[in-house]
Amino acid sequence: MKKRSRNDLRVVRHERLRRTLAGTAEKPRMAVFHSLKYVYVQIIDDDLGHTLAAASSLEKSVREGLKGTCNVEAAKAVGKLAAERARAKGIEAVVFDRGGHEYHGKVKALADAAREAGLKF
Repeated sequence: MKKRSRNDLRVVRHERLRRTLAGTAEKPRMAVFHSLKYVYVQIIDDDLGHTLAAASSLEKSVREGLKGTCNVEAAKAVGKLAAERARAKGIEAVVFDRGGHEYHGKVKALADAAREAGLKF
């Protein structure tokens, strides 16, 4: 029997979470993903299948003041930027989708920064 990789197990957890999570126009889904190099977040309206706002540590404006692009500090910066962009589009509340990752470290830092910037979830 083939051993599953960590990413395969994360995908299974994410699929299980997505059965219960869905974003609407009133309360879109805030989807978080992090690779070994970068942190990404999207605000998604699942009814239309549209991304309403996005931010990542790939962006030059985010990378400038940071030591790394996939650490807790980068996650905080991305969470704050995503919340600011969502609020600019009139989005006050979201459904948080951690993407199968543990709610710990980078994911928790991103969520806390988004809350501090004014998003409700």
